[in-house]
Amino acid sequence: MAKWMVAAKKADFDKIAEKYHITPVLARIMRNRDVIGEEEIEKYLHGDLKDLYNPLLMKDMQKAADILLDQIKRKRAIRIIGDYDVDGICSTYILLSGIRTLGGKVDTVIPHRIKDGYGLNESLIRDAAGAEIDCILTCDNGIAAAPQIQLAKELGMTVVVTDHHEVPFEDREGKRVYLLPDADAVVDPKQPDCPYPFKQICGGVVALKLIQVMLECSGTVEKEKQTALMEELLAFGALATVCDVMELKDENRIIVKKGLQSMASTSNPGLQALLMENGIEERDLTPYHAGFVIGPCLNATGRLDAAKRALALFEAADRREAVTIAGDLKSLNDSRKQMTEEGLKQAVALVENTELQRDKVLVIYLPDCHESLAGIIAGRVRERYGKPVFVLTKGEEGIKGSGRSIEAYHMYEAITACRELFTRYGGHKMAAGLSMAEEKTIDIFRKKLNDNCLLTDKDFEEIVHIDVPMPLAYVDKKFIQELSLLEPFGTGNPKPLFARKRISLLAGRILGKNRNVGKYRITDETGRAYEMIYFGDLEQFDRFLEGRSGPETVKRLYSGGIRPQEAEISMAYYPELNRFAGRESIQFVMQYYC
Repeated sequence: MAKWMVAAKKADFDKIAEKYHITPVLARIMRNRDVIGEEEIEKYLHGDLKDLYNPLLMKDMQKAADILLDQIKRKRAIRIIGDYDVDGICSTYILLSGIRTLGGKVDTVIPHRIKDGYGLNESLIRDAAGAEIDCILTCDNGIAAAPQIQLAKELGMTVVVTDHHEVPFEDREGKRVYLLPDADAVVDPKQPDCPYPFKQICGGVVALKLIQVMLECSGTVEKEKQTALMEELLAFGALATVCDVMELKDENRIIVKKGLQSMASTSNPGLQALLMENGIEERDLTPYHAGFVIGPCLNATGRLDAAKRALALFEAADRREAVTIAGDLKSLNDSRKQMTEEGLKQAVALVENTELQRDKVLVIYLPDCHESLAGIIAGRVRERYGKPVFVLTKGEEGIKGSGRSIEAYHMYEAITACRELFTRYGGHKMAAGLSMAEEKTIDIFRKKLNDNCLLTDKDFEEIVHIDVPMPLAYVDKKFIQELSLLEPFGTGNPKPLFARKRISLLAGRILGKNRNVGKYRITDETGRAYEMIYFGDLEQFDRFLEGRSGPETVKRLYSGGIRPQEAEISMAYYPELNRFAGRESIQFVMQYYC
């Protein structure tokens, strides 16, 4: 059972509420998210594009823009080399659109996940040289490709790196030494000496800011066209931010909020077609739509086909072509879902039935699993067990794997400590990828990770963070509308969570094609009745109720109803407006119970 903790951060909530014309509850929620100070509160509540940081604060940003504008002016060939995930696809499209608008001679390569692996490799460099490419421009990769960039320089090419991943390092005599590539310009906010004030942007946003600087410095694109292009590309920066699981804090919140609005009214035929294919073309788009509907369709191409298919969607010039590609992408994603479920079942069986269950860091070997699904399965296993997870598969050139972490475990630092086992590796705190030459290395990897692991039982304990213990009667339509000021919700800016004890269940029914939604009539100590809905594990919830109130009470709950206090729970909830048949009503979404 999870441990519930009420946030206890202090501030003068009444004063904040009065100054910003909000309720004290909203003031308290913002304080819980460490939004403090007048400037930060104003930006959080009413932030706009003018509040984004100046791109020129990023190290080498001006240098990169100057190099690329010079390449364009001299009609020299530029090749963008991206990555096969959503961030890499969006980064590539952003740079491609911007450079084309500026009149550049440009093409793109997105590595094939299986044939090429992540990022730059020697083959891609030599292919570029053979195609008489003058300048390589990376996006969402390159910071860990020092040998490949050195080869490109030896072959006479200019190299500009744009990335957002951690800079590789070595520990030498107790001192951390960073291993930067010797490119002509390196734009990555995670460089130790980069003064950019917000480090947690994705590759797509780095690319977006580079195009912004190039447009402003070029003098060849009229202001109106610049503005229109940046608004179109903002949608792709927002999509990349959500799908790369960047925290929705600081400027990321603004980029996602404004970018989703741009996406809803996009003029890009491919993006329009993908929205229509998924039935969300006329909705107010949220991070959920970006991360769990649109993003997976794009990711599926990089996993089961080639990511250049997703790029072709965004480049599609007419509606017919766009609709065809969007349909293919959705079909691929449907296949990916089925394969993922099969892989997840195998992974869970290994954890449940072997000595793996005793490990603090799970290393799961699924030799027959499609290597592109390792990361998704690792994420699902992490959600189930609350532990850091690596899923390894048997690829064409050895063992490949992906890891997904928990907050208390820095995954990139953990695998760096055993880097001698890998042929390639990379990542950041919450996720990592790696390659190994032989199967026999897997047990060594697993043992070393667990021997070095300093996680304690407390690190594995699930904590439910309650923002405000609040009576249900406090909630009205005006309050729910006020909560929208806190959007967009996502990683780093979760939906507020409220809690109330002694909630009585009065009646319930099971809904949904798969019978996976519970809808209940509830009441609190005032006797007023409310609607509550639950999307969790209903069998587990019913077992909980049976243990507390007895099987007969639970049976009557679903068959005709029970009296107040016969079945009571404490509920952590979020209120929302339920719109049906032209009417609005308040309902409470139960997130946790005890």
